[in-house]
Amino acid sequence: MAVRIAWFKVHHPILYYAAYFTVRASDFDLIAMTQGSAVIRSRIDEINAKGLEASKKEKDLLTVLELALEMCERGMNFKKVDLYRSKASEFIIDGNSLIPPFDAIPGLGTNVAKAIVAAREEKEFLSKEDLQQRGRVSKTIIEYLDTLGCLEGLPDANQLSLF
Repeated sequence: MAVRIAWFKVHHPILYYAAYFTVRASDFDLIAMTQGSAVIRSRIDEINAKGLEASKKEKDLLTVLELALEMCERGMNFKKVDLYRSKASEFIIDGNSLIPPFDAIPGLGTNVAKAIVAAREEKEFLSKEDLQQRGRVSKTIIEYLDTLGCLEGLPDANQLSLF
């Protein structure tokens, strides 16, 4: 099995990384991962500087960040979560990039991720308020998605202003 995994890592790396991040990784720092290798490297150094003081979650994140750094150094990258293309829990391959799933967002569970996918299949989201209601997404997650730049072009509320 190790030989098969190594073969994919060498000959079809984007498939390997998509499978790894979908199946194995549980903690993500999407803000660092979408900004490239320099930011990922600084985040790794930040965790390593803590040494034994680092929490278990940070140590788990360190492994994911190291693999993300390796991927970026090999010429591949992460895109931001896409409101209309991301799946609930699987990374999507887009050329030499990976589009993260909704459940890679911290604090967003698989059930909410599935609700977002189901809601977007019904019809497009009109606003952030619409996403929050139909997708059953908390205000904190809406703010996080806004920070990532996933909600560009979506107005805050359904109500249109005349002035």
